[in-house]
Amino acid sequence: MGIVVQKYGGSSLADAAAIKRVARRIVESKRAGHDVVVAVSAMGDSTDELLDLANEVSPLPPAREMDMLLTAGERISMALVAMAISDLGFTARSFTGSQAGVITDSVHGKAKIIDVTPGRISSALEDGHIVIVAGFQGVSQDTKEITTLGRGGTDTTAVALAAALEADYCEIYTDVDGVFTADPRIVPTARKLDRVSYEEMLELAACGAKILHLRCVEYARRYDIPIHVRSSFSHLEGTWVVPDPSFTAPDSPEGETMEQAIIAGVAHDRSEAKITVVGVPDKVGEAARIFEALADAQINLDMIVQNISAAATSLTDISFTLPRADGQTAMKALAALRDEVGFASLLYDDKIGKISLIGAGMRSHPGVSAKFFSAIAAAGVNIQMISTSEIRISVIVDEGLVDAAVAAAHTAFDLDATEVEAVVYGGTGR
Repeated sequence: MGIVVQKYGGSSLADAAAIKRVARRIVESKRAGHDVVVAVSAMGDSTDELLDLANEVSPLPPAREMDMLLTAGERISMALVAMAISDLGFTARSFTGSQAGVITDSVHGKAKIIDVTPGRISSALEDGHIVIVAGFQGVSQDTKEITTLGRGGTDTTAVALAAALEADYCEIYTDVDGVFTADPRIVPTARKLDRVSYEEMLELAACGAKILHLRCVEYARRYDIPIHVRSSFSHLEGTWVVPDPSFTAPDSPEGETMEQAIIAGVAHDRSEAKITVVGVPDKVGEAARIFEALADAQINLDMIVQNISAAATSLTDISFTLPRADGQTAMKALAALRDEVGFASLLYDDKIGKISLIGAGMRSHPGVSAKFFSAIAAAGVNIQMISTSEIRISVIVDEGLVDAAVAAAHTAFDLDATEVEAVVYGGTGR
């Protein structure tokens, strides 16, 4: 047996009873003969509680101190899990992100992993210990400061550790039984997928599916690490995220493969806002100025649509979506450009939602777009923006109509399960 890396989210570590249940699960893997490395998130909603506390103390807390504060939650989890494992008769060693060798850039709050040097982890495994690592954190290569990877960063920590340790696979334990064709909280009849490809999972994660962090899937694809998404509340098989559907999972019957489905699922995202730059002069370089200003403000954009220039005025409108949390920063950056670019006004709308239909199989099946748009129209939902890729169709709709649009699209593509309804054991999807 080789090395297995496991990740447990906050809902799986919500209280003392949950931590003991997780410890038993970890010990089961150790008894099965694996060397086990575990990345843990903060307990329950403790990260949100720390954020609230910081905002009560200071309206603009320094980014460095926020990272120092927020990493405390994972350190608490790692120590408690190690204690619970010790009570089961096994030895465990807990490490912070920096002790585990997680090296990042110097951007506080959303650092990226540059390298993992797992010397202390490897030594502990050689000595027969189970290793528990605080997820979501690392240490800057340049400044030597503690950094955090952004929300959901423990997923990325786990896959990065799996790559550095050349693990057989990475298990991501959450509060649902795997990757579903839609969020079970909105569509109780959502079906669990046995396998999903890296490219489909990347689109699902980018489009709002909360089951896996986007950078975690990118990391897994880069280093060819299979991810096994499972529930810490059940022993069901879960979902394998793999290079392609022909992948054979460990312990599966030899030669077992699965045909590629047309549609992998319907994802939604309520965390975006839309900005429209009205009356932009339609001449070379103006769009570049707008988007350079947003890039300088460290804002990631999602969908971008430019209208056809009006013949009479030679003016056009440019609309784009972005994280709602960056909305005011973006508006401020654009307002500073108004005299230079000469646009008429800015419109801001944070009452939107994004619905995305994802499936590698749609490449070879015509009519998918027509069926998707017809289903949304039949549900009485108006589409504000459209964006497509080779395996994804995304639309922007009114925030209050997201649930109806998701359910309609899910049913239109025959994704509803007929046997049993999906079970949500926790409350967050992480």
